[in-house]
Amino acid sequence: MENAWPPWARRGLGPERERCPVPPAGEPAPSTGEPAPPTGKSGSWSGTRLPWVSTLAVTAVVMVGSGFAGHDQPGRVPLDAFARVLLFAGAALLLFRHRCPRTVALGTALATAVYLAAGYPYGPVFLTLALGAFAAIVTGHRKVAWCALGGVWVWHLLVVHWLYRRLPPSHDGPASWEQEFFVLAWVVAVAALSELVRVRREQLAKARAERAAAERRRADEERLRIARELHDVLAHSISVINVQAGVGLALLDTDPEQARSALTTIKGASKEALGEVRQVLDTLRTPGDAPRSPAPGLDRLPELTEQAAGAGLAVEVITEGAPATLAPGTDLAAFRIVQEALTNIIRHSGSRTARVLLVHTPGALQIRVDDDGPATAAADGPAGGGNGLVGMRERAAALGGSVEAGPRPDGGFRVRARIPLPGTHDRGRSPDTDTVTPAATEEES
Repeated sequence: MENAWPPWARRGLGPERERCPVPPAGEPAPSTGEPAPPTGKSGSWSGTRLPWVSTLAVTAVVMVGSGFAGHDQPGRVPLDAFARVLLFAGAALLLFRHRCPRTVALGTALATAVYLAAGYPYGPVFLTLALGAFAAIVTGHRKVAWCALGGVWVWHLLVVHWLYRRLPPSHDGPASWEQEFFVLAWVVAVAALSELVRVRREQLAKARAERAAAERRRADEERLRIARELHDVLAHSISVINVQAGVGLALLDTDPEQARSALTTIKGASKEALGEVRQVLDTLRTPGDAPRSPAPGLDRLPELTEQAAGAGLAVEVITEGAPATLAPGTDLAAFRIVQEALTNIIRHSGSRTARVLLVHTPGALQIRVDDDGPATAAADGPAGGGNGLVGMRERAAALGGSVEAGPRPDGGFRVRARIPLPGTHDRGRSPDTDTVTPAATEEES
């Protein structure tokens, strides 16, 4: 509350930035709601302009208007030099209402109280009090503003009803209570208007903060989507390249034809990876435009199995049910889940065979990928530890589905996913059961 004291009482309270607090750069500035500019070494608002124009206008209105008001109130004390000083001081304080609103509110209240006690004419002097309280309320210093307004009103009651015999003007009588109700209504109106403006500014600031948070959330989601897409694209292709490179190096001297076949597979996998990465980057370079090439889907499973075969993994694909036309997002998620599951088999399993089961039901697409194991460790480090399973779960969860992965009781590893299809109802089987269909049971046995 040190800022609530007038300047002469705050000289020993510490540095200037403690007497008139300044919000950090980027936070809403007092009374404006705009982000505060960077502060200098002194802690002052080096980039904030003082309201010179409005303050000069108010000063002119107060000085000139009080003169005219004095002509219509012959019973009051005529304006003299001290009155002009009080009027000018109250108006000049408004120059700092954006930086030190509490000090300005109490300073204008003090100047008004002294002005009334001296018996000077009523008039625009109340304008400075109203503006000082307004600046304090809209910046959140409500108690200080209410104390300033209430204190002036209580002081006015004392002056016009009890202290008028000891204060100028001489031979003055008590004021009517109707006048006090008018003054009270004026005080309440000023406070109510200030509160409405404060609430409105808080609502606008909250709306801006919510929009900024939504934009940050969308940006985070987009970064996550891009990272997941790049991971799925690169993990599979680089795994194939890594396996084939090992085969090529091992057979370079003993079996040149097999080494040449491995190099051909590396060339094809790298070309496809570059194409998909280029597609993702083209999407980033042209925001708001649709990709020129279609996203991969289940129709590209033959290419995927061919790449896996080049890496020494024989993949059997079984489809059950009537395939429905999938939405692009669902089709892409299903393809990436199968791709990542096969990539994990290539990298972390000693099995050279894998089975992919796609079950199309009226309400969902169920995917199951099995290998017979056993699990192995890569030559350069332990298996696992990547983001493949996390990415699969995120893709399924984004569409309202789920992914389960773990060892099979009879050995090997299984990835099971369920992706609901919008606009339909699943009257089929639950993905929680190991046996998805009778045909699946036969295939396992």
